[in-house]
Amino acid sequence: MKLITAIIRPHKLEDVRSELDKIGVCGITITEVKGYGKQKGHIENYRGAEYLVNYVPKLKVEIAAADSDANKIVDAIIVSAKTGSTGDGKIFITNLEEVIRIRTNECGSDAL
Repeated sequence: MKLITAIIRPHKLEDVRSELDKIGVCGITITEVKGYGKQKGHIENYRGAEYLVNYVPKLKVEIAAADSDANKIVDAIIVSAKTGSTGDGKIFITNLEEVIRIRTNECGSDAL
């Protein structure tokens, strides 16, 4: 099993969710996060004054998936979250040792 963690632009969430729905992903977790990468923040204007925003708002999308589904999930995220500009985000894939559904005590891929 894999844990797929994607850091995406907030305005791309509905596109990502729609694409994941098309391939049958039944559960995702969304967290509002802030950070920076190569772009090191950005400049905004407020009442005529410019100021540097060091931490850019992003969304963290987490999906637990079977090994066989991981590549199609990653492809769906890339297609739907990509704008071609710096700051599109990153995808991290890690191994999951175990998943347990609390309600039924199901374990492993049955719990997904």
